[in-house]
Amino acid sequence: MHTHTHTHEAPAQTEGSLIRWAPYYDALVNVLMLGQVRRGRALTVDQALLKPGENVLDVGCGTGGVTIPAKIRVGEKGSVAGIDPAPEMVAVARRKASRAGLEIDFRVGVIEALPFPDKTFDAVTSSAMMHHLPEHLRVKGLAEVWRVLKPGGRLLIADIMRPTSSLARFFTSLALHPGLQFGVEDLPKLLKEAGFEEIKKLEARLLIFGFVRATKPAA
Repeated sequence: MHTHTHTHEAPAQTEGSLIRWAPYYDALVNVLMLGQVRRGRALTVDQALLKPGENVLDVGCGTGGVTIPAKIRVGEKGSVAGIDPAPEMVAVARRKASRAGLEIDFRVGVIEALPFPDKTFDAVTSSAMMHHLPEHLRVKGLAEVWRVLKPGGRLLIADIMRPTSSLARFFTSLALHPGLQFGVEDLPKLLKEAGFEEIKKLEARLLIFGFVRATKPAA
């Protein structure tokens, strides 16, 4: 079981944002999500269309909020890995997986340099991470996701929608992102440029979060 107990790893080098306050992360996010964080994470797993036996990567895994239910969904015959640039987040995720008796490969790493071979995963998930990256890292990160996905593999991104009303701007400010210039609406263009197809902004949404799913061509 991948329960890595060492906790003195250095944070990954990235131009994206790092969240280092792991012990308080889950509680704060649940408050910001008005108590719906569990529903949001379940919705992410559902919209990724994960099936038993699949190999899944969760990028920007944080404390394992999506990674752990993803592992439960794919079962013993499936495999799940999670990466995050902050070792504090990875340490909490490893402890949670160990307590749940789940084998998950959590690593300190970044989307722009994924530590996995080509064509490894059936599905990749990203939850509330893309808005933390400058645009050139989004482009580089999507190229890396493309590389590690198997032909026909899926990418599911859950992220903040660009606020279009005063209420949406209020919730975005609550989530500590006032003046957010990026929204999940910007992803289809980037995904198309990265070579993905079947790009869909999904009808599913939760508070300020929307979902986009795309596929790497099978050929």
